[in-house]
Amino acid sequence: MLAFACETGLDGSVPPRRYLWTDAYAVGNFITLQSLYPAMDTLAHATQLVSQVHEVLGRHREDDCRHGWISGLDDSDARQHPTAGGLRIGKPLPERAPHEPYDAQSEWDRDGQYYHYLTKWMYALHLTERATGILDYGCWARELAEAAFNGFMSRQSPYQLRWKMSIDLSRPQVAAAGQQDPLDGYVTALVLQEAHPDKRLKKIIEALMPFCLDQNWVTDDPLGIGGLLTNAQRLLQIRGTRETAELIQNLSRDALDGLQRFIASPTLAYPATARLAFRELGLAISLRQTDPARMLISDQDLAAELGRLAENIETFWMHESNQLQASWQDHLDINRVMLATCLLQR
Repeated sequence: MLAFACETGLDGSVPPRRYLWTDAYAVGNFITLQSLYPAMDTLAHATQLVSQVHEVLGRHREDDCRHGWISGLDDSDARQHPTAGGLRIGKPLPERAPHEPYDAQSEWDRDGQYYHYLTKWMYALHLTERATGILDYGCWARELAEAAFNGFMSRQSPYQLRWKMSIDLSRPQVAAAGQQDPLDGYVTALVLQEAHPDKRLKKIIEALMPFCLDQNWVTDDPLGIGGLLTNAQRLLQIRGTRETAELIQNLSRDALDGLQRFIASPTLAYPATARLAFRELGLAISLRQTDPARMLISDQDLAAELGRLAENIETFWMHESNQLQASWQDHLDINRVMLATCLLQR
């Protein structure tokens, strides 16, 4: 994590290289490290990273004709409300202009805003508030929840959360809906509401709840399975309602289905060149953070197998020869930060 901080410009030695998903995990890692090694003062790294993310991803890109904060606020107000306009993803290419044709391949490398990245950052801000006792972080999380919901929710039927929006949230870049985006938004809003009841969060929770009930969440994508497990675990930790109890059951059932499909697939027998570490590590993190025997199954043998699955994924991606492959190096920051998250859960 210290190497990540240095090489991505957190210490000022090189220009900052910020990416919202990776940085959300990194904030959590620095907070966890603070509890394990207080003398290292990694909490300072966490708060510094939050500030830099807002300074970089809360503003327009350097290669954009637009300047200043993406919220449109003047500098003084924007510093008080750095998440009021959302946050950029941090992709290497500029966003697709309104007149440019859509290309599925290049869109992955284009900037914009992702809803599920924003929910990751909301949770990172929530953790930072808990670790520091500074209420501004929670306020920024709630303001981001409101900005994200208002920016991504379509205004016409069929109502849905758009998958990807432009940097200024004025138009969809990918209009399709992400399967778990409403779930991420709903659970994150519940977590924030538990910490600080807010009528804006209540509105978001009520709007997203229908998207989460009676849904089929089954997926064999390891990162998607990890998302189901993480959301179920977070629901278990807050005051429950009938709806959340039913949702926990559905998420646990469908996550177990997905796990069995993933275990039965040949994916884990593939070489590193044919695998994506961060997707597998997303599953390993969730298995480390959750209690499979309580959430999913009573079969202790299967619970033990799930524990070994996390161990196998970690061990594979810790091997130096696998980290030398392009599949690791091409996503170096996100891979090593998520591997660190896994190791910190042991």
